[in-house]
Parts: sequence; C-alpha cells; structure tokens
Amino acid sequence: MDDDDAEWNRRVRGENTIQRLDRNWASLLQELRVLQTGVQVLTGILLTLPFQSHFDALSTELRVVYLVVVTASITATALLVAPVALHRLLFRRHRLDALVTGAHRLALAGIALLGVALTGIAVLIFDVVAGTAAGIIAGVVASITFLGLWVIQPLVYRNGPQTD
Repeated sequence: MDDDDAEWNRRVRGENTIQRLDRNWASLLQELRVLQTGVQVLTGILLTLPFQSHFDALSTELRVVYLVVVTASITATALLVAPVALHRLLFRRHRLDALVTGAHRLALAGIALLGVALTGIAVLIFDVVAGTAAGIIAGVVASITFLGLWVIQPLVYRNGPQTD
C-alpha cells in the first residue's frame, strides 16, 4: 500500500495499519465465501460429466475443451480455498500483511480461472446444443463479458477520480 493510501486510511477511517489489514482480511473472506461455494459446486458437477451416458458422443475437440474447463475449475477451487490454508499456517505468526497480500493474489488468480471455466462451459453447451459456430460465438461473448465486468470496469473505477 502506498503512503497516500495509508494516510487516507488514518485520516478518514481513523485506522492504523493493523486495523486496516484486519478490515481487508474480513472483506476478502466475505468475497471468498461468495466464490467458494459456487466454484466447488461447479467443479463437482464437471467431475461427474465423463460418467454420463452421452459423454462418449463428444468430439475430440469438445473433449479437449472439457479437459481445459475441468482443469481451470479444479485449479480455481484450489486457489480460492488456498487462503484458508495460508491463514492456518500463518496463524499467530504476526504475518497479517503477508496473509492479506497472498490471499488477494490467490483470489485474483482463482477468479481468472473461474472466468476461463465459465467461458469454456458456454462453449461446450452452445456447441452441443446449437453447433460449432454457436459455441465459438458463446465463447467470444462470455470472454468479452467477463473481461468487461471483471477486469475493465474495475480498472476504470480504480483509475477514476476518488470521491470518498
């Protein structure tokens, strides 16, 4: 965190560094709670697909897409649960800054891979239901949507004028 941000937190919130880290950790935990359940359910469903009777009907290309999707989903699950392990290993070690920084990075990587998994799922579903062209279009639309909502819009807000 830069000095201007630390000063703003002291002046406006009356927070010291530890209070800010505690608040950031609590906020991050809430975000992870929202993500973890959904990504775990998604991964569980994806893991059952090869055992369904019509899975063999998928083309080689769609099986590759499936493997990319399930790999992204499993990895997203691992990344979004990893802050819990990080917390356990750093508990009572006075490493709150490392915990918040590490968990933040893990969450960003997990969100990115969740976007990959969801995009791939859109490709799979649209390809199976409506054909290859529809699958490609769905993948492009999903990619643009996730990039717009999860990357571009937050960056615009982050780099815009500070109003609070």
